[in-house]
Amino acid sequence: MRVVILTLFAALCARAQVTYKSIIESPSSNWLTYHGDYSAQRYSPLTQINRQNVGSLVPVWTHHVLRARRLETTPIVYDGVMYVTNSNEVQALDARTGKLIWTYEDEQASREDPNRGVAILGNAVYFVTSDGYLAALNHTTGGVLWHRQYADVKEGYFASLAPLALKDRIVVGVSGGDSGMRGFVSAYAASDGRELWKFYTVPAKGEPGAETWGEFDPQWGGGATWMTGTYDPDLNLTYWSTGNPWPDYYGGGRRGANLYTDSIVALDADTGKLRWYFQFTPHDTHDWDAQSIPVLVDLPYEGRTRKLLLHPNRNGFFYLLDRETGQYLCARPFVDLLDWAKGIDKDGHPIEVPDMDPTLNGRKVCPSTRGASNWMSPSWDPKLKLLFVPTLEQCDLYVSTMRNPEPMHDLMAGGGGPVPGEPGRFFLRAIDPLTGERRWQYPMPGLSDMWSGTVATAGGLVFFGDTQGHLIAVDSETGHDLWHYSMGQLLTASPMTFSVDGKQYVSIASATDIFTFTLFAPQKPVTLPEEIRK
Repeated sequence: MRVVILTLFAALCARAQVTYKSIIESPSSNWLTYHGDYSAQRYSPLTQINRQNVGSLVPVWTHHVLRARRLETTPIVYDGVMYVTNSNEVQALDARTGKLIWTYEDEQASREDPNRGVAILGNAVYFVTSDGYLAALNHTTGGVLWHRQYADVKEGYFASLAPLALKDRIVVGVSGGDSGMRGFVSAYAASDGRELWKFYTVPAKGEPGAETWGEFDPQWGGGATWMTGTYDPDLNLTYWSTGNPWPDYYGGGRRGANLYTDSIVALDADTGKLRWYFQFTPHDTHDWDAQSIPVLVDLPYEGRTRKLLLHPNRNGFFYLLDRETGQYLCARPFVDLLDWAKGIDKDGHPIEVPDMDPTLNGRKVCPSTRGASNWMSPSWDPKLKLLFVPTLEQCDLYVSTMRNPEPMHDLMAGGGGPVPGEPGRFFLRAIDPLTGERRWQYPMPGLSDMWSGTVATAGGLVFFGDTQGHLIAVDSETGHDLWHYSMGQLLTASPMTFSVDGKQYVSIASATDIFTFTLFAPQKPVTLPEEIRK
């Protein structure tokens, strides 16, 4: 482990601690969670940058992250300091200038995987290393407060998510579901890293749900939890999406629905007990894990205001759930290329089309293995009541080896790839969750290669990354293109926005750099002394 402090502002030493209450009230001038807030609405109330002036947005600083190849971090900003991550590394930057304040590197990590960011609570920032350690760092100096292993690479685990800070605890998940492991969500005391609870997403023999696996060994069932969950403080429930069952493309050895894979699990934040679950794709053989972000909103539904959970699923259907009870309310397709199911029945189960499993020679199925949506963050506009979803229209040829691979050795039992001559296309779609109506869509040019999410603002804007490495701003009401800037690199992260000293900024990570923008402010001309002019 190595901490390097390059510069430290005197004011930094007297910074107040980040409270649970302040996270509940985020985002404001600060951006305090991976999702911006606990609900994952990714909606900022800032209006200084708006429809009328966004055309004057200009880059003000760029910070290059050494050794970075695929940054997936969403910056956290608190009190003028920005925290970003690379694999096994955290950097604190001056959010006004991009100047590096301190950096922490875990040089002992045995893997290098993308990392999506930090959590912040009290006087600490928290992040996970690729080899399954959770670290707490002093938010002012980067000094290590504690460092503990919570998942073992020898058991097929690794980690890439941004932790979730709740009350007095830090909640994390695990990656590795495509190689055979047993997914879980776990919570640790923010003060010292003590384990408080752990929930496994694949039941052990004899536990409820184990009967949905037949004789399959739960140790290798998958169900990874590799994206940050959401949280309802009033219900004290945290919502985590779970990954695909293993093996990915061959289900012969795991006969049954394979709970709790491809699901949302609602857990009591104090105890980790399962309060409810909803499974989107039972017995998945197309790698359609449920890692799209569960977005929490309150809306009138059937005559009364309900606590809802919105989920644009990788399988091509947009789901509406009651987040208090888990009750299925409705689901509608949000892509045109969808042929594996005729619809969703009254209980929320897919009405599947026969003979759509992968084959030795390949079977064309829609949507693709990347899904109609994926982990790229959607955002919600509470005034327009629209969800903005990065969406892929594509079919794939799905191939299966028709056998059970060896855990942590053969990895997947098949795969999926584009149909020759049928390239996919990305869209940003504005969806009314109550009707399923597409209010507008923004078609993206170029190849179907994009992993960037969105952020919406009260200034009437949606920022997102497109397939050609541009940061785009569109009118949130109409989808009209208002501004763009090319970073010249594949975008694999979501933008965010914040304010320091009364000035609003927008930031996004490219493959190797952090770019930050603000409105152009003409400078007064400098008058040189007469002796210099001569």
